[in-house]
Amino acid sequence: MSLIYVVEDDQNIREIESYSLRNSGYSVEEFEYAKAFWSRVAERIPDMILLDIMLPDSDGVEILKKLRRNPETKKVPVIMVTAKSSEIDKVKGLDNGADDYITKPFGIMELISRVKAILRRINRMEEEKFMSLHEIFLDGEKRMVYVSDVPCELTYKEFELLKLFLQNAGIVMERENIMERVWGIDFEGESRTLDMHIKTLRQKLGSAGKYIKTVRNVGYRIE
Repeated sequence: MSLIYVVEDDQNIREIESYSLRNSGYSVEEFEYAKAFWSRVAERIPDMILLDIMLPDSDGVEILKKLRRNPETKKVPVIMVTAKSSEIDKVKGLDNGADDYITKPFGIMELISRVKAILRRINRMEEEKFMSLHEIFLDGEKRMVYVSDVPCELTYKEFELLKLFLQNAGIVMERENIMERVWGIDFEGESRTLDMHIKTLRQKLGSAGKYIKTVRNVGYRIE
């Protein structure tokens, strides 16, 4: 069960947010003041924070900046919840590391939907840090690949290719799609570049290179 901290000085809004989140299956702790929030963060880091931009004893953007400077909290997703609706306020929050921004008054279903979307994305990113297939193991955090526990040195593009294949194991990836995902939509080089990288990737993977299959006139897949 994900733990969410609701930092909001308006009691009515805080209670509505907390009630809705609990009904959606989340564990919730409420904070009216930044001081109490920081004391609790020191004891336990939550899975997400709903942060009001204007608190009695602090500014939400300053709290956000402090969260992002701390190695232990810099990756905790934060949704800014505020009465301010100007574009510059939204940009300020997002530029300082907010994952999303919702303006009061807001619908409860919208809030829950945004919370679920961010937590799904975070969970997917966590899962994709470490991927494996047969004797291939990819450590996305350290950007290392191992074949039968032996380190395999790959270039940046080779690593991104293998990661893309593992994310789509068993699925045929069209050449154009691979080029766009790995080289970028504006890449103007020859498609032969892809074939060359696949060739060297197979070689470096050794016997595990056989799992990367060529699908004639379409693209590649790993199986």
